[in-house]
Amino acid sequence: MASTMLEVKNLTTYYKTRMNEEVCSVDNVSFNLEDGKSLGIAGESGCGKSTLAMSVMGYYFPPLNYKSGSIVIDGKEVTTLDPDTIRRTVLGTDIAYIPQAAMNALNPTRKIIRFVEDVLQAHGHAADMDKKQIRALAEERFNILNLPPKVLDQYAVELSGGMKQRTVIAISTILSPKVLIADEPSSALDVSSQKIVIKLLRDLMEKGFVRSMLFITHELPLLFNVTDDIMVMYAGEIVERGSAKEMVFDPIMPYSKGLMNSIIVPEAGTRGHVLQAIPGSPPNLKKRPAGCRFSERCFLLKQCQGASESSVDEQAAGPGRSYRCKLSESALRAIHKERDAKLEAKSEAKPVEETV
Repeated sequence: MASTMLEVKNLTTYYKTRMNEEVCSVDNVSFNLEDGKSLGIAGESGCGKSTLAMSVMGYYFPPLNYKSGSIVIDGKEVTTLDPDTIRRTVLGTDIAYIPQAAMNALNPTRKIIRFVEDVLQAHGHAADMDKKQIRALAEERFNILNLPPKVLDQYAVELSGGMKQRTVIAISTILSPKVLIADEPSSALDVSSQKIVIKLLRDLMEKGFVRSMLFITHELPLLFNVTDDIMVMYAGEIVERGSAKEMVFDPIMPYSKGLMNSIIVPEAGTRGHVLQAIPGSPPNLKKRPAGCRFSERCFLLKQCQGASESSVDEQAAGPGRSYRCKLSESALRAIHKERDAKLEAKSEAKPVEETV
């Protein structure tokens, strides 16, 4: 049985505005990440994905604040450590982060090798290595990511978008972290570059340079090719979780189903589904809804008694599978089946316009 590399229990973090208002972007979130596994987190922009990523590192600075919960990385409790200790002994080695705007994370006035030296120095590794050894380590890691040695002596402005992304990945993983958090690492790339970056991340895990990975994106289907399991996040909460196959091909919770129905999916078995947008927008987290946070946008609100008034707990739907909804699993499956059939019939009934 695989050991747990990352354990998060009841984590709650919030942003404090200039008006002293609390915006709770991560609300009572719990999950485990096993050694050697990858976990995907999906959801719309503003649902709390990136905030959860930053919160899991345990390194807080305004306006992000820690409120409650536990973060354990390979048996080490992080939330009790002071920021300086976390920066020196946890970040980079126990857990590393690829930022969402990775291509803009490099100072254009510094050569790439200087970033590698800074990382090693900040985490106490440079004292045991001379510049020749540092370069040898950097060249080895850059070579794995298909980056030639000359990149180390170049500036960020001399690199293409894909090379910048791979450079940031190489710098982030230079100390072989136990957990790597990849925050939408392929969102600003073309399809070909996306495929390359995803393959390289998987290669890093297979070769042991990264033990486990959290992969964050707003594209649920993308996670099918990257991760073992998937969690869907909405308004600061986890609303559904399961294996990658279950979440892509058999979502239960209406929001997860809506995410799949709103994206063009190339996977076999899903190509014929009818595209349908999720109406409305996420709630204001300054004043969180008392009940189901998806209730204002859910087409099942009339069938879901009390959903907008009382809190909604997660329901089990098999080993490692759960969802957050008042309705039973069987009821939701029956509703989805009927609705999908109607949408498919409606689509087939539309006349096909001829093109010249």
